[in-house]
Amino acid sequence: MTAETTSPQEGAPGDHPGGGWAPGDHILWRYRGNATDRFHICRPVTVVEDTAELLAVWMAPGTVCVKPVLSDGTPVHHEPLATRYTKPRSVIRSRWFGTGVLKLARPGDPWSVWLFWDQDWQFKNYYVNLEEPRSRWARGVDSEDHFLDIEVHPDRSWEWRDEDEFAQAQHAGLMGAGQAERVRAAGRAAVELIGAWGPPFDAGWEHWRPDPAWTVPRLPLDWDSAPARLAS
Repeated sequence: MTAETTSPQEGAPGDHPGGGWAPGDHILWRYRGNATDRFHICRPVTVVEDTAELLAVWMAPGTVCVKPVLSDGTPVHHEPLATRYTKPRSVIRSRWFGTGVLKLARPGDPWSVWLFWDQDWQFKNYYVNLEEPRSRWARGVDSEDHFLDIEVHPDRSWEWRDEDEFAQAQHAGLMGAGQAERVRAAGRAAVELIGAWGPPFDAGWEHWRPDPAWTVPRLPLDWDSAPARLAS
């Protein structure tokens, strides 16, 4: 874990000796819509650390992101669960509200771990976001959210989150029985990791702070472009 990092890098992320992204690089963290190949979530983030074991990124407060809404502009979570995944959707640009989020992802893990703080940097909780293992490309990482999540409290207790959405997504045909069982298995594996307090929980990331020299990454006009090849 690096507690201090360099200022944001200009140019193509990943274009530096060593192959990965450098601390301070700006990349995109994207999610495809379930059962589609179109991106509906895009979050510009700053690289904190990129090694063979871990990708850590910071999403700063006020970052302009892309998020899904219903076609009439209704926020997705304002729609009743029964029709949340069947009504037509669109996307909008919106600033990230609240404090920033530190995202940690180990290669191959079917989840990422997010850290949240209060305004005074009082640590709130970890959040295990179950998702497809991320694929890397020249400008960032892509995944697909799997609805089911786990909230982990500072005392290491935990609870399932969004089980109702997980069930409704299956009912709406966004996830078949086989995939749903794989997601459940991934959740059980994450729970075992929490119980053992394995990586990345054991690395002290709750004490990390962003470099004050970092700027907020900008959302590019071509945020939804097809992945380019990995930078060499």
